[in-house]
Amino acid sequence: QVQPVESGGGSVQGGGSLTLSCAASGYSYMAWFRQTPGQRREVSEVVAGINDRGTARYADSVKGRFTISQDNTKNTLYLQMNNLKPEDTAMYYCAADRRNIGFWTSGSAWSLPSRYRDWGQGTQVTVSA
Repeated sequence: QVQPVESGGGSVQGGGSLTLSCAASGYSYMAWFRQTPGQRREVSEVVAGINDRGTARYADSVKGRFTISQDNTKNTLYLQMNNLKPEDTAMYYCAADRRNIGFWTSGSAWSLPSRYRDWGQGTQVTVSA
């Protein structure tokens, strides 16, 4: 089984943009999480998620700034990040799962790291003031 592979991180000034990519296929739902140094995966902050029907969900902290999308022809998940802020600085992880998550559009299950079995190695995003 191939794990997700992230790319596209980097350093930008506040107000700038970055696009993260994640190579993955065959999953029921996928999401981007972020971790700050010393933070365990179990308490990672969800950023955005999307299911195999294309329904997206976002953390309140990134609504209106980040957009999650997927290109099934390229087996790639994207996270377009605009108007970046220093508090967005973190290691960003692509997470995915093949199980049925139930109600994707309601409740908080989509935001729980424990709901995702497969994780990439992460890509660093650093935003300077």
